Amino acid sequence: MTTPLLSKRLFNRDVIVALFLLVVCAILWAASLEIREPDYGQLSPATWPRIIIALMTLLSLIFLVQSVRAADSGAEPQPTTDDSTETYPGFYQYWRNVIWCFVLFGLYLYLLPWLGMLVGASSFVFLLLCALGGWHPQKLLLHAAIALVTVGGMWSLFTFVLDVILPSGRLFENL
Repeated sequence: MTTPLLSKRLFNRDVIVALFLLVVCAILWAASLEIREPDYGQLSPATWPRIIIALMTLLSLIFLVQSVRAADSGAEPQPTTDDSTETYPGFYQYWRNVIWCFVLFGLYLYLLPWLGMLVGASSFVFLLLCALGGWHPQKLLLHAAIALVTVGGMWSLFTFVLDVILPSGRLFENL
């Protein structure tokens, strides 16, 4: 008996999510066509949203291809039967990375008016990398370099290329 192309085994949970993401990307692209073009000869306001939407579409397509390949090979992920998440320590251990992300992001938002974008975002990225990647002494320098290069690069792009004044924070107002 032959299996039809659109068999049940090709439609696992990941394939459905990837198709949903592609539909969302199509809707966002259509919405970006409604962005008003200004009369002056500057960069279109729809350029950056379209770049992000195109990137999201590419990543969703990659996700779809990988999901179809995994479903076709029969490598369906099995649900975990671990009952250790029913206790508080088990729950924390299972969701530790998610909890750290939310706590550090909330702290970043709270301290942003005082620290400013450059110091606050660099600290946030460094602490998040350390919380997720470990506090090993050999990794601390790498985490600091990644935080400074990425946030410093974004800050330079916004400040010098796009002429956007980012918040400097109350700590550094008089400098």
